[in-house]
Amino acid sequence: MKRSLGAKTLVYPAPTWIVGSYDKQGKANGMTAAWGGICCSDPPCVAVSLRKATYSYESLINRQAFTISIPSQSQVKQADYFGLASGRDTDKFAATGLVAARSDLVDAPYVAEFPLVLECKVLHIFELGLHTQFVGQILDVKADEEVLDGAGMPDILKILPILFSPGNQLYYGVGASLGQAFAIGKEI
Repeated sequence: MKRSLGAKTLVYPAPTWIVGSYDKQGKANGMTAAWGGICCSDPPCVAVSLRKATYSYESLINRQAFTISIPSQSQVKQADYFGLASGRDTDKFAATGLVAARSDLVDAPYVAEFPLVLECKVLHIFELGLHTQFVGQILDVKADEEVLDGAGMPDILKILPILFSPGNQLYYGVGASLGQAFAIGKEI
């Protein structure tokens, strides 16, 4: 029998993303976000939800662009720091020793050292309540050569993205493959 836990944000896993943007003065900023995911295939889009109280919120409104930098498990401390400090009074890139790289396609920075990056232009903005959802059209995905497989696609076991557990607020790593999607179910 299942026990009711009430209406809560308990979806597993949640991503650990760094949302990159420039503020009004052009200072590079990034914030850790877990409320996000792919939301459309054509055009390719990702959605990320931010609270209005975040420093990044106004930057996404003003610049109409953002990046998603996906850190590897070895970068968990830096990724967590981007969610602890505020860009209002801290240069998070300087504090972590990471480099803010300028996107080629959108008016936003990304974390140069993180293995996978999405460059997005804001396509839609939805007021949801405490959070505002930004739907970004993915204009490009950039990946370090070292995280690509033989077919030139990102390999999750080379990226080793950080998974976030909202209930207990812990970070986790990726485990072994369970089977080929759109195929393993055919065994039933």
